[in-house]
Amino acid sequence: MSPTPPARRLRLGMPRRVFSQVLLMQVAIAAGVAVLATGLFLAPLSDQLDDQAMRRALAIAQTTAAQPQIAADLMSSKPSVNGPVQVEAERIRKASGAEYVVVMDTHGVRWSHTDPAEIGGKVSTDPRRALAGNEVMEIDSGTLGRSARGKVPLRDAEGKIVGAVSVGIEYDNVRARLIHAIPGLLAYAGGAMAVGALAAYLISRRVHRQTRDLAFSDIAGLLAEREAMLHGIREGVVALDRAGRVRLLNDEAQRLLGIGDEAVGRSLDDALGPGRTTEVLAGRVTGTDLLTVRGQRVLVANRMPTDDGGAVATLRDRTELEQLGRELDSTRGLTDALRAQDHEHANRMHTLLGLLELEMYDEAVEFVGEVVGDHRATAEQVTEKIHDPLLAAVLVGKATVAAERGVALSIAGATMLPDRLVDPRGLVTVVGNLVDNALDAVAGTPHARVEVELRAEGRTAILRVRDTGPGVPPDKRELIFTDGWSTKTPPAHRERGIGLSLVRRLAERQGGSAQVTEAEGGGAEFTVILPDALTEPGLVTQTIAPTLTSTAPDDRPARQGEPTVGRDGRPGPEQEPEAAITAAEKESR
Repeated sequence: MSPTPPARRLRLGMPRRVFSQVLLMQVAIAAGVAVLATGLFLAPLSDQLDDQAMRRALAIAQTTAAQPQIAADLMSSKPSVNGPVQVEAERIRKASGAEYVVVMDTHGVRWSHTDPAEIGGKVSTDPRRALAGNEVMEIDSGTLGRSARGKVPLRDAEGKIVGAVSVGIEYDNVRARLIHAIPGLLAYAGGAMAVGALAAYLISRRVHRQTRDLAFSDIAGLLAEREAMLHGIREGVVALDRAGRVRLLNDEAQRLLGIGDEAVGRSLDDALGPGRTTEVLAGRVTGTDLLTVRGQRVLVANRMPTDDGGAVATLRDRTELEQLGRELDSTRGLTDALRAQDHEHANRMHTLLGLLELEMYDEAVEFVGEVVGDHRATAEQVTEKIHDPLLAAVLVGKATVAAERGVALSIAGATMLPDRLVDPRGLVTVVGNLVDNALDAVAGTPHARVEVELRAEGRTAILRVRDTGPGVPPDKRELIFTDGWSTKTPPAHRERGIGLSLVRRLAERQGGSAQVTEAEGGGAEFTVILPDALTEPGLVTQTIAPTLTSTAPDDRPARQGEPTVGRDGRPGPEQEPEAAITAAEKESR
């Protein structure tokens, strides 16, 4: 025998669904408003009906007292059932629909009444106010029951008060009018309530669609989870409304963009200022994984529109990844250079071995001296004109790489840069980017040549890099400085189009400029001007001693084309040029 399933308990209380709760609350509000409006209307309606009945009675009494014949008949006859006053009062009562029309003398004796038996008797209510010359409106009870009354004094032809006229409107008629008005009023209230319920249903259906049938507790839980997720993830999130104003910023977005909560509610142009980052987040630049630079950070942005006309943009920090990618490029380039130098070194050793076997000792000595002299001459040429050790080391290393790629890298005769740089590493970034771009542009062309000019004018540093490559078309001379723009195919591990953008940023951050023009004889000429890049003469800013021509471990001279070894045992000069290049140094045009 199967066990009896437990009885389900009836749940009382508010429903959990947002649709049901909103509908129930709005119907309750509509019903409450309808009931309240009906009550507020009925409360003064009773008083208004009473006032209208009293004024009607007063108007009939005034009309009756205004007839001079009634005052004359009152003075010339006695109260009787068939007297002229009774006849005229009854005529007026029947014509006006009043309950009674009573004419009395100054002693309060009735000369007319609906009930003939009451004629000649005194009135049941106090007539003194009317006999004193006042008009009276009241609701009172008399011989005929409760009625709305109007009393006025009765005057003769000379204006003397000779009596009073009292007119009553049956109070049951007033109450009947009120009761008669209630069904219509309730019908209007019911109609209004029905319209309100229909509107509540439609609004609730809309809320149902927008909230996807979630309970309020679910929505509160989702909001709490959203806050925890947005402020806990390591990816920047920027939410925008349909007008392009910032609606939400998580902690990572504030860190990456360098802004705070004050940006919420402002447009992107006001919060971030003009630039590619603003263009990308605002959707004026379309695409996926768009590259942009904000301050010293390389960011990848994606933007997704929302159903309400706004958008959500995500930001990823690729600064460290870009730096690792550049270091990988540098390592690969150095590996290729070492491989080529190893091949050339083997050829030179074979040549030297052949000279020794042929006992051509003088030629062998001359051959070794020539190789060592060429390398030493290149280093001495750089250090004579550029006194900063980092820049000198970079250019010596670049000259070696250029020679392996079949490019002649030379220092212009006007070059002269003292050892007074304020930010040598920043200038290393600029020089490294421009020289690498120039080497890429002229590689594989006949008579490839790159010339570097570095000179100081007061505290201003001027850098020019010229090449014999294809040059930059005039319509692209500003575009090449834009974040993410490049003519080269990006490697698998990173994006291109950052180097020249950072060059211009570094220059503009110091109040300078970066531009490209056409070089004499063809090719491109990049010019970077850095005001206040040097200190005043006599101020020491560098403490690193240059060691541009290092020796091998066995203290023998290094030959031309042969990789040198620094103190750390790694190939290259002691202050390895590639190590001084920052994350933004190597990039394409």
